[in-house]
Amino acid sequence: MAGTSTSINSREVVRTADSVSEVLGDFAALLKPRVMSLVIFTGFVGLYLAPGTVHPVLQAVAILCIAVGAGASGAINMWYDRDIDAIMSRTKSRPIPSGRVGADEALTFGVVLACGSIMVMGLAVNWLAASLLAFTIAFYVFVYTMWLKRRTPQNIVIGGVAGALPPLIGWAAVSGSVPLDPIVLFAIIFIWTPPHFWALSLYRSGEYQAAAVPMLPVVAGRRETQNQILIYSLILAPVGVMPSLIGTVGWGYGAIATILGLAFVGGAFRVWHQASDRRCKQLFRFSILYLFLIFLALIADRAAGLPAVL
Repeated sequence: MAGTSTSINSREVVRTADSVSEVLGDFAALLKPRVMSLVIFTGFVGLYLAPGTVHPVLQAVAILCIAVGAGASGAINMWYDRDIDAIMSRTKSRPIPSGRVGADEALTFGVVLACGSIMVMGLAVNWLAASLLAFTIAFYVFVYTMWLKRRTPQNIVIGGVAGALPPLIGWAAVSGSVPLDPIVLFAIIFIWTPPHFWALSLYRSGEYQAAAVPMLPVVAGRRETQNQILIYSLILAPVGVMPSLIGTVGWGYGAIATILGLAFVGGAFRVWHQASDRRCKQLFRFSILYLFLIFLALIADRAAGLPAVL
């Protein structure tokens, strides 16, 4: 009997551990970890490139606050969008529409993380970085999620401000200022955002239409979306080279950014010529790789100490 009791208790412990793991996984999913990874990376690049020195512990705190703030925005976004998330196939398995996390729990989770990340950033690093973080969270939640997303096809264009701010936050965390250099990094992400999301919306347009989200293909049609993707890509290519032109980094980055920019334009042209699902998916996936490689090249160039173009 004792052996049987021990076996039952062991199974209960395993079930409890599995349950806790599932709950933690669901709350982690609220943070949109894939989106967070790019936010963390671009924020780190801003911190790495900024002049000045900050203790490594404070650098880690700054990056953690950027990550938590981004995750908080994602959680509040999922709380507000739970109705349309339940309609779209790519989002219906998220924790709230699937019933794994309650809406009130998700909102509380997001608000606590948002407030905590701002306060820690201000107290441990500096209040300029904390103010920028607060503005980023507020813009994503109130301007993009609650105001723009369901009202205008320019939702991604204007809403892209929030996703483009992490390099400024990282830079401000070190230098306590926001000069031209991080503003150019902001511009790269800001201009990158529309073609990135419009490529996605082209092959997901039916879902956006069903959810009554006025993405550009739904409102203006596929042809206009193809045109806009190409226009933004043509602007992005030279803007991507600008960090080497203003002396933030050297010619090595400029060469890599030129090649990547031309590749992006090439993918956009293919979509402009024929917006098949395959080509749109290719451009969407390449756009993620493009942003990662652009910011990785910034780090590599600075580490190599290559001279500036001018």
